[in-house]
Amino acid sequence: MSRPNPREDLDSTLSPELTRRAQADLYRRRVVMAGPQGIEPVIDGRRCLSFCSNDYLGLANHPEVVTAFQRAATEYGVGSGASHLVTGHSRAHLALEEELAHFTGRERALLFSTGYMANLGIAAALTGRGDNVYEDRLNHASLVDAALLSRARLRRYPHRDVQALEGLLGSGPQGRQLVLTDGVFSMDGDTAPVSALASVASAHGAWLMVDDAHGLGVLGDTGGGTLEAQGIDPTQVPILMGTLGKAFGTFGAFVAGSAVLIETLIQQARSYVYTTALPPAIAQATRVSLTLVQSQSWRRERLSALVRRLRDAARQLGLPLLDSETPIQPLMLGDVGRTLNVAEALRQSGIFVTPIRPPTVPEGSARLRIALSAAHQPQHVDRLMTALADALK
Repeated sequence: MSRPNPREDLDSTLSPELTRRAQADLYRRRVVMAGPQGIEPVIDGRRCLSFCSNDYLGLANHPEVVTAFQRAATEYGVGSGASHLVTGHSRAHLALEEELAHFTGRERALLFSTGYMANLGIAAALTGRGDNVYEDRLNHASLVDAALLSRARLRRYPHRDVQALEGLLGSGPQGRQLVLTDGVFSMDGDTAPVSALASVASAHGAWLMVDDAHGLGVLGDTGGGTLEAQGIDPTQVPILMGTLGKAFGTFGAFVAGSAVLIETLIQQARSYVYTTALPPAIAQATRVSLTLVQSQSWRRERLSALVRRLRDAARQLGLPLLDSETPIQPLMLGDVGRTLNVAEALRQSGIFVTPIRPPTVPEGSARLRIALSAAHQPQHVDRLMTALADALK
């Protein structure tokens, strides 16, 4: 009798699901970029006008940020070599953490390699069996996975529904209670009612954490994010997570809060303890981008003007944009096939916009996720809207 071939068995088990996804128009394919991140990248060998990057302030290829990275790579080398708790924690990391703490109005900040890892680390370090985690129904997947891996009980409330959250908090069993929410929801572009969430959480002895990956750098007079834009004191939100790969244009993430919180994460967050530290050159480049975020308010002003221009044009054309005042402007099309067809028509006209499908968004809510950048010009928005009007015909 011939022995089974492990590879053939693996492939035959996995292939039907790939086929099902392809038949349902849910199969994802990567595109290949050439050159630096920007609003006119070369994608699959063709230059196009892009509206799908999270480089909201246009800093990913800023010459000062690039130069800082190059100089730091000469000083520190390319890799960090180890975790922060072994030999991977450099002076550049320490300086960036101190500057991020000051920027967010917190006692301390702690760098993580990604936002996903930061969220996993927070939930697992602060909660466990017998505890409860409460989440907005449209939270990012990393927050959902964080709750599941923490082994606490996950309870989800309807999108932005503070009253529903209050009901859940009031009915939950004893144990630690942690409320997790996005500041800016990455697929809808709207913001969480943070002040109301903070009041409800405080009244029930729950801790509130805001993942402001898409708000920091973008919202507020100084780029302080959702909390600054909504006039919220940092003490109302004891745990703040932010990423560095979006408005800051680099890579990585951080958690900001009290000294006790940060020390707890250093000791207990497995996704911090057991992973290699960010390259120091990334930290040094981020220090420069952090300075630009705070000093160049014109980038946020231009971004706001572009959002208004796009939304005004959409109203005139009768396009179904969701209610969002952030650079994330979702055009709801509903049907997956139609969404893919419109995205392909745009691409044929030289414009790249990402089609978003289930399971990233709920069934029946497929959309084009239009993302604006301060690097865009008014004529770019006009070109997009003209092409959209033609594609939807």
